[in-house]
Amino acid sequence: MKTIVLSLGGSVLVPSLESNTIQRYKETLIEISRDCALCVVIGGGGEARRYITAARKLGIDEAFSDELGIAVTRLNAALLIGALGDAAYPKIATTYEDARAFSEHGKIVVMGGVTPAQTTDAVSAVLAESMHADVMINATSVDGIYSADPKKSPDARRYEYLTPEELLRIIIGERLDAGANTVIDLVAAKVIQRSGIPLVVIDGRDPETLKKAVLQGAYSGTVVSEKKQNPLPIQGEL
Repeated sequence: MKTIVLSLGGSVLVPSLESNTIQRYKETLIEISRDCALCVVIGGGGEARRYITAARKLGIDEAFSDELGIAVTRLNAALLIGALGDAAYPKIATTYEDARAFSEHGKIVVMGGVTPAQTTDAVSAVLAESMHADVMINATSVDGIYSADPKKSPDARRYEYLTPEELLRIIIGERLDAGANTVIDLVAAKVIQRSGIPLVVIDGRDPETLKKAVLQGAYSGTVVSEKKQNPLPIQGEL
């Protein structure tokens, strides 16, 4: 089966505990997993940023703040695993070796953060490379990669296709401190460049968007690929 690594933004899945979209995502992920091997990396979202903000006010350093953020991503991952039930491997993958081993059971593999100073997008990119995935999907709170922040710049334009080199040029200079919240980070972009695995960035706020993208190839977003070719839909055997 083909393999997808999904970077599911915490701002999409768990903007806060009270407003989580886990129940809505549950059936979508299960349906996708029937057609391909699926690994999901969960971000920290609003709850992680709350902890990091509190840590900074207490004078706690960035490295320790990162550890707090990783802990929250794993709590989010645990919530998703519980909701998925038998469709998911019952343990959180805390290393790339774990994820590869868990995937052999034919279940959805879920993990959160791994290393301080590394976003879950970077974790997803390394995992995709490690598992020789066919595509990495970044489901975030915007519908692709823009020339500027579309929430601040009305003239920002969305890119339909980018090469990895073009992506790197766009994102150089982004913040990399604890809790940084960008569409994709520099480390992830560099791993995508070296691995050659295509990246698709889509709006993940509606799980139906992800389902249509994966199973039908119908979506509005940005594809990052050397050949600038759409890798979706992705179904069945290679």
